[in-house]
Amino acid sequence: MPPDLSARIAGVPFPLCIMNASGALCMTEMELLELGSSQSGAIVTKSMTRVPREGNPEPRYYQFGLGSLNSMGIPNLGYRTYAELLPELRSFGKPVVASIAGFSLEEYVHVAEHISDAGPDLVEVNLSCPNVVGKPQIAYDFEASAAILKALRPVVRQPMGVKIPPYLDLALHEAMARVLRECRVDFLVAINSIGNALVIDPDREEAVIRPKGGLGGLGGACIKPVALANVRVFHQLLGPEFPIIGVGGVESGTDVFEHLLAGARAVQVGTAFMKEGPGVFPRLRDELAGVLDAKGYGAASQVVGKLKVL
Repeated sequence: MPPDLSARIAGVPFPLCIMNASGALCMTEMELLELGSSQSGAIVTKSMTRVPREGNPEPRYYQFGLGSLNSMGIPNLGYRTYAELLPELRSFGKPVVASIAGFSLEEYVHVAEHISDAGPDLVEVNLSCPNVVGKPQIAYDFEASAAILKALRPVVRQPMGVKIPPYLDLALHEAMARVLRECRVDFLVAINSIGNALVIDPDREEAVIRPKGGLGGLGGACIKPVALANVRVFHQLLGPEFPIIGVGGVESGTDVFEHLLAGARAVQVGTAFMKEGPGVFPRLRDELAGVLDAKGYGAASQVVGKLKVL
């Protein structure tokens, strides 16, 4: 009998513990419907704002040997379009995770209230986009983060989670953990890309992407150790019952297994999904099943948080 690869996040069942990361091939109606018909464990939308956004100028995405670099700038269709799509997306029989973003507390509340009315299964609050010119990542300002989450909690009727940037100091992990507890957040998505990296094309003697002077968010295989560390620390700080979705460097079933060991109940896939398309989900599913079977685990849930530190 194959291992059980399902997951439960804030009481919501996921048929597979592997899904797309917000921002990866999930902006347009066609992309979202393709996710619905794929073998992804959920449909995670692009982070939506009050009005549609074109995002940063091209070229704004680049894949290279160690991962990917992006400076998208939150291009999206606006919350009204995603709200209209929700009934069709829910018809696929898997959770729909609505990712929301904003440029002010008022915008966050407006988008959250209206998208909550439309009925997603979960709401992911993006406090960590590193690629909006002139706007710092909110999640490094713990007072501002708390103010937004406290304002959102009464208007979001579904389980509400937060997508965070990478924290590189334990004092920052502890500060955000306090915010999550105080604001009654239901789950955590860790991590977004590492902001403001630079990749150079030595042949052309120029940066590989255009916006922000060539700086962009670093993702893919090279950030997996940072992602695992954030998952592990928050698992320890928030306790084994608090659901964490790990993101960063998931390119194989072994990578998924490592995120589970660190404390994630499920994972999101960005760079590998951008590279392979929907076929990445059954590949990762089968590879994870093989890893679990070889190690004698009957379910993905049995691995969560089992990391040994010698």
